[in-house]
This record gives sequence, structure tokens and C-alpha cells, in this order.
Amino acid sequence: MRYRKLGKTGLDVSVMGFGGSPLGGVFGEVDAGECVRTVHEALDAGVNYFDVAPFYGLTRAESMLGKCLTGVSREKFVLSTKVGRYGEADFDFSAARVTRSVDESLQRLGLETIDLLVCHDIEYVSLDQIVDETLPALRRIQELGKVRFLGISGLPLKIFHTVLGRTDLDFILSYCHYSLNDTSLESLLPTLREKGIGVINASALGMGLLTERPLPDWHPASAEMRGIRTSAAIYCKEHGVELSHLGLQFALANPEIATTLVGMADRATLAKNLAAVDSAPDPELLRNVQEILHSIHNLSWPSGRPENS
Repeated sequence: MRYRKLGKTGLDVSVMGFGGSPLGGVFGEVDAGECVRTVHEALDAGVNYFDVAPFYGLTRAESMLGKCLTGVSREKFVLSTKVGRYGEADFDFSAARVTRSVDESLQRLGLETIDLLVCHDIEYVSLDQIVDETLPALRRIQELGKVRFLGISGLPLKIFHTVLGRTDLDFILSYCHYSLNDTSLESLLPTLREKGIGVINASALGMGLLTERPLPDWHPASAEMRGIRTSAAIYCKEHGVELSHLGLQFALANPEIATTLVGMADRATLAKNLAAVDSAPDPELLRNVQEILHSIHNLSWPSGRPENS
């Protein structure tokens, strides 16, 4: 396993992080024993960064990860969880709620300290509230030793520009913006590097867009994006590689991105993901697939309040 520094936090995190949303049954029911074995095999393989949220499985992911990490030395892992989003349309970033949320997460996880605390999908609320109420409340919690580092997450890159222009953060968690079909996060990297802000990349496969699986009806990708990704997947298959494998190889290769979160809850998925860590993408294959995806490059979809997109 390779490791990179997460900005000014000084934390060494594995280049592939363990995305814990599947532990909450978000993508189908899971077996508790298999979840435990998967987390332990990930640790044995050198994965040391794990991410969950109260929103994932409506607290089930946090509880499951807490069970999986029972008895594991605290020095062996870095953990992030989130505040502010608790359901599909349930957002509450008030000082009182996020304060209570931290204690609830600590209890479910069976921990005394959260390494990385994330304000979850802030584009759905007023960014004034995040800067003026939420983050000051979390800094008070930080002073108590319950949280080590603070960051924000969301889809529109605009939210990072806005918040970072008004306050200091330790890291950001961006999703769907550093992948084969979307590298728009690159525009933000110089600012993050200058400020020493760590970068966590998530949904490097576009929430399933860059996989061979049929896309669910809820996926926000346009018909054009769906058609182009099918062409890319067919091309990869013809050359003996899965599109998802190439996508992970690409995302993991950027040295300016400390870690890329990949969702998993079983050992078979873990093994496939680990295979992408220590292998570089074939340059010609990568170039040809990016050419196939060129017409949808950096195309995204709206998320949150219009003023935050």
C-alpha cells in the first residue's frame, strides 16, 4: 500500500480509502460477518483510512463500522464521519444539532475521537450558516478533543471556493470531479496546495457511471452520458480490462490527491479494488478511453441550492 500526507493535518493516509456507505446496506443487504472480515482484510492490506456518515444507511454504516473496528488498535486507522445530513432531504447544520451529532457518532463507532469530521453536502444549505455557525461550533468540539480536523464536502466546486475564501479548513472531500470523465477538481488543486488543505476524492467511478453495472433510475447522468459510458465499457472489455479498474487506476495515480474513497462491504470487491492500487493504467488504453469520453468531459449535474452550484 502507498500512503500520502493529507495536507497540513500531517496524517499519512492510504491512497485508497475504505468508503463505508455499503456497510449500511445502501446498495443491498450486507452480512455482518463478511463486513468484519472485509474491514480486517483491508487493514491487513494496509488500508488505514475509513469513511462513514450518519446518512449512510440511516446510522447503520457507523454502527457496522464500529463493530468491525472493535478491538483494533486506534493507531492503525484514520476515521472520518460527517455531520449535517441525516436523510435524503434531512439537513440540519445548527450548532446544537452538529454538537449532538458528534456525540451520537462517537457512541455508534465506539470511539473517543473522530480524526476527520466533515460537514456533509453543504450545497443544500446556506453557506453563511456553515461559516458563521456550524464551523465555530465544531471548533469548540475540537477544543474538547472529540475531533482532530475539520473539513467540508459536496458536489459543486463552487462551495469550496466560497467557504475557503472566508475561513480556514484542514481538508476537503470532493466527489465525482476527479475521474476518467471529469477532472474539473484539477482547477482547485493549486489553491488547496497553497493553503495546505488535504484532498480526499470520492466517487471516482461517478457513482457507478464508470462501471459495467446497469445504472439505477435515480442516477443523475444524462442519456448522452449513459450512452458514452457504455461505449467506453465495451471498448475496455474488448481489450481485457474493466472500465472500473481503469477508472480506479487513473484516480489513484494523482500525487496531489491524498486518498480516493472506494465503497465496499465484501472481500471480493476489496480484492478487485486493491488490484488497482499498485498497477498503473496502460497509457494507450487510457488515452483511447479518454478520447471516447471526451464529449462528456467535465459534464456534471446540479446539486443543492442554485446559488451554491
